[in-house]
Amino acid sequence: MSRYETHLISKDKTLLDALEVINNMNMGPLVLFVIDGGQKLVGTLTDGDIRRGLLKGLDVHDKIGDAMHRNFNFLRKGMDDNVINLHRQREMKMKLVPVLDAEDHITEIINLEKYRTRLPVDAVLMAGGKGERLRPLTEKTPKPLIKIGDKCIIDYNIDSLLSYGLNHISVTVNYLREQLEEHFSVPRDGVKIATVREPKYLGTIGSIKFVETFYNDTILVMNSDLFTNIDYEDFFLHFQQNDADMSVAAVPYVVKVPYGVFNLEGRNIKGVTEKPTISYYANAGIYLIKKERLELIPENEFFNATDFMDLLIKEGYKVIRYPISGYWIDIGQHDELERAREIAKHIGNL
Repeated sequence: MSRYETHLISKDKTLLDALEVINNMNMGPLVLFVIDGGQKLVGTLTDGDIRRGLLKGLDVHDKIGDAMHRNFNFLRKGMDDNVINLHRQREMKMKLVPVLDAEDHITEIINLEKYRTRLPVDAVLMAGGKGERLRPLTEKTPKPLIKIGDKCIIDYNIDSLLSYGLNHISVTVNYLREQLEEHFSVPRDGVKIATVREPKYLGTIGSIKFVETFYNDTILVMNSDLFTNIDYEDFFLHFQQNDADMSVAAVPYVVKVPYGVFNLEGRNIKGVTEKPTISYYANAGIYLIKKERLELIPENEFFNATDFMDLLIKEGYKVIRYPISGYWIDIGQHDELERAREIAKHIGNL
């Protein structure tokens, strides 16, 4: 997820050497990972460990091995470096988690202070629409690039996905596509955001067929003009635990009827419910899908995500609902844009 060489130090170095390395760290957790001559991880060391060692009588010229932790947390690559175990590491307040191969060599160090987790998911954001209900704002600017505070709508979603460790993100573009292509011409946090040209508007999921390569078995598809703090980790775990073919994020939609409503049996009134409140769940425009199910989407045809749901259900596949517990706004009209801007004043960056 990020370069980790600055956190490595040889066990043959002194405590003074370790203090100099820690002092030169510009940011992030002040943790060193101690390796032997064969590049195997043998311990961890913090400035606190050094202080405690000095108080016990060690000298700054003593070797690191005299003060390091030999019983340290780690994950084994391909065995337990999964979302559930990363969640446990975060609950244990671990900030840096090394991932080791079978020979105890470090393959990566996951920064849980910077990233919430590392989801094995590819993301595709649909950004090809014209945003006609937001005119005149969208006459010369694609809707995903309209500002909410100091950030574009789509950047809230991109930054949120990056915070969950996604590093394969595509954006399908059509209307005023050159602006979006320029916007994503520079990598974000080391991740290249790929723009995929949609030759014509193909609905809310049809353009996914133009994404050439997927790297993970789970694909997240979402509208690019959403403003939400959905918990993608919980969404993913819910999807996995239910072994679903597609999970649809949903938001509660409440209808308050201002009149008494009849309870009918045929033409006969059996009772009256006074001013009932009826709750529904509405499609939130965010989906998790097994990669192999994307083969069912037709090539170069207008196809909505709701069409895809109907097709999967018809074919006997498992489609489930995931309720969003945080905030969610579909920025399709001016009043919704203003609501999102008001929320942004109070939450800062996602």
